[in-house]
Amino acid sequence: MAVIKPVSDLRNYNIVLENVSVGSPVYLTVNGRGRYTIRDIAEDEEFEKAKAMLRLMCELNEGRRSGEEEGYMLSEEVRAYFRGKRL
Repeated sequence: MAVIKPVSDLRNYNIVLENVSVGSPVYLTVNGRGRYTIRDIAEDEEFEKAKAMLRLMCELNEGRRSGEEEGYMLSEEVRAYFRGKRL
């Protein structure tokens, strides 16, 4: 469960950090509006992995769409293309 606290509570940061755990971030507000999040490192690493996977899936989907619209290349054409790039 998320905990919401004003950013001024960071004066006693140990108390704020006690509330942080996996699946339970602390949201900090400034003037009553959400501004910052404090998350457990393990949760942050999972978040970064999920973002990377989403970017990869978007790129793969773009490649599939491009192949369907413009036609796919034969494997020999791909090899020749990349051999030419090395030179």
